[in-house]
Amino acid sequence: MTYFLEIFTPETWRAFREMGGTVTGFRERQKRLAFERVRPGDIFLCYMTRLSRWCGALQVESKAYYDDSPIHEEFAPYTVRFKVTPIVILDNEKAVPIYDNEVWSVLTITNQHTKGTSLWTGFFRNSLNRLDEGDGSYLVDLLKKQGSNPKSYPLTDKDRRQLTLRRRVPTLDGEVEVEVPDHEEDDSALETEEAAFAPTPNSRDSIRVQAMIAQIGAEMGFSIWVPRNDKSRVLDHIPQTMHVKFLNALPLNYDDTTLRTVEQIDVLWLKGRSMARAFEIEHTTAIYSGLLRMADLLALQPNMDIRLHIVAPSDKRDKVLREIRRPVFSLLERGPLYDQCSFLSYDSIHSLAEAPHLSHMSDTIIMEYEEVAEV
Repeated sequence: MTYFLEIFTPETWRAFREMGGTVTGFRERQKRLAFERVRPGDIFLCYMTRLSRWCGALQVESKAYYDDSPIHEEFAPYTVRFKVTPIVILDNEKAVPIYDNEVWSVLTITNQHTKGTSLWTGFFRNSLNRLDEGDGSYLVDLLKKQGSNPKSYPLTDKDRRQLTLRRRVPTLDGEVEVEVPDHEEDDSALETEEAAFAPTPNSRDSIRVQAMIAQIGAEMGFSIWVPRNDKSRVLDHIPQTMHVKFLNALPLNYDDTTLRTVEQIDVLWLKGRSMARAFEIEHTTAIYSGLLRMADLLALQPNMDIRLHIVAPSDKRDKVLREIRRPVFSLLERGPLYDQCSFLSYDSIHSLAEAPHLSHMSDTIIMEYEEVAEV
């Protein structure tokens, strides 16, 4: 038996319960993980975002299967599905807050961190992350106990505000999720990021991360593009034998506007004449500017097949995943940016760089490290 995280929003948790609690699902981008990792008998431990509560446990009854038939409007994006049997299902006020001492002080994913920081939140950005067996077993027992002898955890004013944050905007292709961050959370008008770009130790750190991303791609067999202004500094961190992987010109047949946009992206991985992945790195590029550049790229080339990544320190995770849901990024012609662009922490890049046998790996390994804006 293996324990997996399943992330719900308050809306999808309500929909799951309304559907009878016998079918759950994941986005298509998680298809590989669902088909390869999960087996009948495994347990999904259900975590509700925005309220930060453990709300249930489900036993997997089937292998993963693809099904896009409508079962509930909230579940339309979740086409990789499983049949499940509820072990316990809790409503919002009975769901157990992760900050409760009975949870926080026991789980290995939280007990090393101080409450109030965001350092622990990375694990909770992607469904199908595997829980430690001890954590999983403990949570199942705790949730069973709560189900049979429930204790109430009343919603705070902040919880109620979180329940109203969600916004849906109708488009020609259906409704799209957007988020307009509170002014208080907006980090003083986008942190005045653009004014803070004198060279600093942090910007030097970003060059090392930029070089690390470039080297990972080169080892996987990609050709690499970095902006001309960065190239010499990046190559200082790259083994001489790999310099041949770095392009002097982009082999792309785009109009001048698109090419100027592409040439400014911090790192590109290319196969032949096609771009596979693009990376924008905070400190080299401000978060908002990086997202704008990614959005510009998709607006200019809406049919482009490319994966996009914002790379930043772990303490910027929440800001990136909040900003990416702004209306300007959610209402692109090809669909919301959050479906195409993910967050990668500096720590995850370091971990990936240390993985053995990179030359034999597919770039899909990034799915093991990226974090996405769950909506």
